[in-house]
Amino acid sequence: MVNMDQYELIRTAKRVYKKSIRQIAKETGHSRITIRKVLSGLEPKYRRNKEPGCAVMDAVGPVVERWLKDDLTEPRKQRHTAHRIYSRLLEEHEFTGAESTVRRWVREQKIRLGLKITEAVVPLDPEVAQEAEVDWGSAWVGMSGERQQVKLFCMRSRYSGKAFVRAYPWERQEMFSGGSDTCLRLPGAMGQPTRSSNR
Repeated sequence: MVNMDQYELIRTAKRVYKKSIRQIAKETGHSRITIRKVLSGLEPKYRRNKEPGCAVMDAVGPVVERWLKDDLTEPRKQRHTAHRIYSRLLEEHEFTGAESTVRRWVREQKIRLGLKITEAVVPLDPEVAQEAEVDWGSAWVGMSGERQQVKLFCMRSRYSGKAFVRAYPWERQEMFSGGSDTCLRLPGAMGQPTRSSNR
């Protein structure tokens, strides 16, 4: 069995010290086949014999599973939530585990039972020329033979991703208004700035 320290030692011996596979095998006590595997990039992978159990849920698991199976015939609004299951376990079974453990276990069981699991999704569906994002950045530029830092007004359309960037000497409200006005007067204007980031 080659541990991670030996992996690094073997690779360094070959790459830096230009040792032969036979010499490395002799020094480390590993076979040449093992040395070749290490040099080819094969790293040891952890293999789990079985999935870890959940000790606190093992005692109450059958009860909760029965509740979830009974929920299959109930209307959606009357089914158990993970929080309700946790509350019932505390009240009826003197449960000592955490609510997060119950939530994770219930989610896995619902997936296994084929219950519909809804994912939280925030749709990003901006309308054309209606929304834009604004932020300020900075850059160093060569101006009049000198290296100077300028502030960049950046506006990006949320619909198309089209960007507008303009350099200013400062990061002030007047510059923000000027940059927004200039951008909105351009052909194919982006829309009103709806999101801005202040650093």
